[in-house]
Amino acid sequence: MKKMKLTNLICLLFALLFLISSLAGGLKLAFTRANAEYVEFTGKAMCVMEASSKRVFYTKNENTPLAMASTTKIMTAITAIESGKDLDKIFTISPKAVGVSGTSLYLRKGERFCLRDLLYGLMLISGNDASVAIGEFVAGSVKDFVEMMNEKASEIGAKNTHFDNTHGLDSKTHYTTAYDLAFITSYAMQNQTFRDIVSTKTYKITNEDGKTRYLRNKNKLLFSMDGCNGVKTGFTDDAGRCLVTSCERDGMDIVCVVLNSGPMFEESQRLIEKAFSEYNLIDLTSFYTFPSTIKVEEGEEEQVEVGTLGRFFYPLKNSELKKIKITYNVPQTLDAPVSKGEAIGEVQIFIDNDLLFSEKIYTISQVRRNSIWQKLKDLIEQW
Repeated sequence: MKKMKLTNLICLLFALLFLISSLAGGLKLAFTRANAEYVEFTGKAMCVMEASSKRVFYTKNENTPLAMASTTKIMTAITAIESGKDLDKIFTISPKAVGVSGTSLYLRKGERFCLRDLLYGLMLISGNDASVAIGEFVAGSVKDFVEMMNEKASEIGAKNTHFDNTHGLDSKTHYTTAYDLAFITSYAMQNQTFRDIVSTKTYKITNEDGKTRYLRNKNKLLFSMDGCNGVKTGFTDDAGRCLVTSCERDGMDIVCVVLNSGPMFEESQRLIEKAFSEYNLIDLTSFYTFPSTIKVEEGEEEQVEVGTLGRFFYPLKNSELKKIKITYNVPQTLDAPVSKGEAIGEVQIFIDNDLLFSEKIYTISQVRRNSIWQKLKDLIEQW
């Protein structure tokens, strides 16, 4: 009996240790997620993210799968743009793209448009018929194009997203999360063509017969909020009112996703203004203090220049700057010969104990070995 109690006690201890280690592992998640702030929000889900670093500022139910309505078209557009198809190639509208329910560009069977114009019709006025026409032209069928959309989502890293169609009309297995949609949008906004289209306020498209349609972007924030540069509105019965907004000021690009939010424009602007008031994009590589040269033993030159290749910008509150810690792993001396571009050390940037960024330190020049044989070789080469 005592042996059984002892066994149970040992099992309980192991279970507790496993639980503690699991929790500890959870705390080591990326800083971008662990420090997201939960703020007051009336809608069902939201996520506010800085586009370049993917740091999440504010969230609510950000990992809950929900209907996304026409914000689907963000993926439709970027999939088409990155498909390799000529955006200026003119093609014929098929019967399948005519009369699609919901918002429409009112395409007619046999009309001929270029892909670029239909992308404007897709993103500015949310043409469901344009989304079908685009899918057919790019992939041969809408079904194959939707497969491309899902592959692109997986490639980007949107793990809780699935598309059934190109337009966002309600379907049980057509869903995303606020976090995934912010992640997808941050990716799409890196493409200049996509960026140009979604930031356009008004546009006109003309079919091959010369008939012109005038388009006005449905995103009201493009017309009223400083720095707003996209991206997409949406509404269905299941999804409610949805909005994805991008806004850039002083080099910091914020993506805000609100799902099933009645006052979607007002809520989005409030969240974006809050983010800009609390965070600044900081070049943390400007704080580096490692030596610019390292002594070289037995070299033709006494030292070699060293440095890093990249820059690292990260959004921080003023109160977080004092939590930044930078560590260096750099040797005091190097033995000749030293090659140019040789990785000789590493720099790491932490906030508290969370690793934000690391990169190699490289030699910027070469130093040959100072030896009689090297001198003899030099003489022979000169001769």
